[in-house]
Amino acid sequence: MEQNKRSNRFSPEVRVRAVRMVFEHQENYANPSATIAAIAPKIGCTNETLRRWVRQAQTGSGLRDGVTSDERARIRALERENRELRQANEILRKASAYFARAELDRPLKR
Repeated sequence: MEQNKRSNRFSPEVRVRAVRMVFEHQENYANPSATIAAIAPKIGCTNETLRRWVRQAQTGSGLRDGVTSDERARIRALERENRELRQANEILRKASAYFARAELDRPLKR
């Protein structure tokens, strides 16, 4: 599996807990941004990081339109497979053209 260039500072458990805190305390604040701004420093992440986690959780649970993490991983795998198949087809096409040319250049047997 590929490693991200940036390190993963927060475990999945911390992410789930932070998102749960945002959902549980939303009624105590004027808007979602205020909730995130209050909770992010407690977790030790930036507001934007927590906002992305919340959006991802909402998409995954169906509260927000978009592609879920599982669907995104499947699309990435299919795109990789498609790219590999295109490369294999290109190699086979070039090999076929090479051998066809070699066959035509060969002298006829009588």
